[in-house]
Amino acid sequence: MGKKLITALFCIVCVGCLFMAWRYIKKSGIMKDYPDVEYLTEKEKAQRPIYKQLSTKEKGIYTALYRGISERKEMIPLPYEVDGNTYSKVYCILEKQESEFYYLDSVYYTAQKVRDAKIVYRDMTRPHQKEEDLDSAVEAALSETDKLVTDEEKARYINDYIVRKCKYITGDDSEFASTVYGCLVRGEANCEGYAKAFNLLAGKLGLESVVITGTTDKGENHAWNQVKIDNEWYNIDVTWADTDVIGEMRQMYFLCSDADFSKTHYADDTLFTPFPCISNKWNYYVKSGLYADTYEDAEEIVRRELTNGNGTIEIRFSNSKVYEKFRDKFITEENVFKMLDETGFRYGEEVTLSLKENEQELCLTMLFS
Repeated sequence: MGKKLITALFCIVCVGCLFMAWRYIKKSGIMKDYPDVEYLTEKEKAQRPIYKQLSTKEKGIYTALYRGISERKEMIPLPYEVDGNTYSKVYCILEKQESEFYYLDSVYYTAQKVRDAKIVYRDMTRPHQKEEDLDSAVEAALSETDKLVTDEEKARYINDYIVRKCKYITGDDSEFASTVYGCLVRGEANCEGYAKAFNLLAGKLGLESVVITGTTDKGENHAWNQVKIDNEWYNIDVTWADTDVIGEMRQMYFLCSDADFSKTHYADDTLFTPFPCISNKWNYYVKSGLYADTYEDAEEIVRRELTNGNGTIEIRFSNSKVYEKFRDKFITEENVFKMLDETGFRYGEEVTLSLKENEQELCLTMLFS
C-alpha cells in the first residue's frame, strides 16, 4: 500500500513538473514557430540601395522590422533568432535610411540573442494629425516637380527647396530635429533631419539616395547624403549648403566626388559600405565652367566672367598648388586689375575687390564693386 502511495505521489509530482515546464516554455516562446521569411518587393528594393548590401538573413530581418514598424507594432516577431550585433546593425541601418519613420524613438532594445524586436516609439500627441501634416508637407514639396526631367534637375530642386524651407538647429532644440518631420513640417532640423528629408524626397522623385553618417574634419558628428545621378554616385550635403541667409547658398557641397568631399567629410563604414563617388560631371563648378585644374584655367574663367559683365566670380580649384599660384599671381601681385582693363569690365573711377576664401575647400570668390 505504501509503495502505491509513493508511486502515486511521484506521478503527481511529475505531472506538476511537466505542467510548470510547459507553462514556462509557452511563456518564453521557445517552442513558438518563427514567422515566414519575407523580403522587400522589387519596387521597394529599387529605392533602398543599402538593403541590397545585406545578407539574405539580414534582408529577412530588415523586412520584418520594416513591415512591423510601418504598422507601429511594439513587438515584432523576427523570422530568425539572431545575435545582438546582427540585430543592431540591421536596426540602425533601417532607422537612418527609412526617413518616413520619424515616429521612432532615438533608443532601441537589443540583447545577446533577439527573437522578438521590442520597438520604442516617440511619445507624441495627436499622431494622426502629425501624419497628415507630414503628408501635406511632402505634397507641397513635390508640387512643382512635374517639369523636372533629369536626375541632376531633381537633386538640385530638392537641395534648394530644403535650404529655403528649413533652418538649422542643434539636436537639443527640438525633439523632431533629427527627423524629416522636423525639417519639412516644423522647418527646423539638425544635419540628420536635413539628410533624411533629402532622402525621402529623392525617393519620391525616383532617385536612389542614402543617408551617410560620419564626422567632419573638426571631429563633429555629421550626416549627409549620397545620390545616384545618371547611374553614378555623388556626395551632397544639404546642411552645409544652407547659410541661413535668405537668397544665399553654398555650392561647394553639391554633387561632389570623393576627391573633393573627403577633405571635410569622413564617412562611417561600420554598418555598410558607402558608394564610391568617382565622377565630377554634375558638380556645380564643373557644370558651370568654374572648376580650374590649372592656373591657365582659372585665368580664363576670370577673363570670361568679366567679359560677360559678372562682378561676382567663384572658382573651385582641383588642388592646393593651383589655388596658391592663382592667389599669389592674380591677387597678391594684382594682375586681376590688368584683366579688368583688358576685358573692358565697366566700373566707375575706382573698383574695390573683396575676397571670400575657403582654402580648405579650395574655393575663392571675388566680388568687384
